[in-house]
Amino acid sequence: MPGLYKDEGIVLRTIKLGEADRILTLYTAHGGKVRAVAKGVRKTKSRFGGRLEPFSRLDLMLYSGRNLDTVTAAHLLDSHKEARSDLTRLSAAAALCELVDKITPDNESSRTVYDLLVGGLDAASRAACDTVVPAFAIKLLSISGFHPQLNTCAGCGAGGGLGAFSAALGGALCRGCWSQDEGAWRLSPQGLGLLAELLASDFGRPADPAAAHEATDSLRRYAEYHLERPLKSLSLLTV
Repeated sequence: MPGLYKDEGIVLRTIKLGEADRILTLYTAHGGKVRAVAKGVRKTKSRFGGRLEPFSRLDLMLYSGRNLDTVTAAHLLDSHKEARSDLTRLSAAAALCELVDKITPDNESSRTVYDLLVGGLDAASRAACDTVVPAFAIKLLSISGFHPQLNTCAGCGAGGGLGAFSAALGGALCRGCWSQDEGAWRLSPQGLGLLAELLASDFGRPADPAAAHEATDSLRRYAEYHLERPLKSLSLLTV
């Protein structure tokens, strides 16, 4: 039903609409992912100023519509401006927002996902850490129904000799199962161990850069397999 409502949200991405408007994809604390139009936001004297930018966390007043909601008021809580201060932080923040945008369905509320995104963007803004993105990715995948099997073989259940990963089977593989899965790829014990540690730890854990890169690439391939679409921001971190 149409009507005004209030929520807190983070801008995931924006696209231009007409000469002065912009469509925002927001992840909100109570409504999940919603799309809303910000009218006149691209005008020089817009009442929204520069508040409605990607990564910004806002107190919002919106009017619900049939296809798109409308932003009627926005109070900035955190711009995460530090995430725009260098390319590494910018790439990490963009990857977090793209993951939420691609993985979460529209209008499905999850306070857990919202709080995870807030924490991830705060961590990406504080420091250019190699493990923020893989830590966020594995946590988001896990709570979204794509929890990977990391401690035993996803093919046969064996507890040792793990050295590969299969998106199709949903986790780590032993050497025997790896040889039977053409789509599996090598993932070192260090990479597998790091994935398990990141799933259970807070953001900002230091790690060997090679293991962090390996873990990030495996999560990208795992997510892309299940989503059946590319993750462009994540790809930039694994080239």
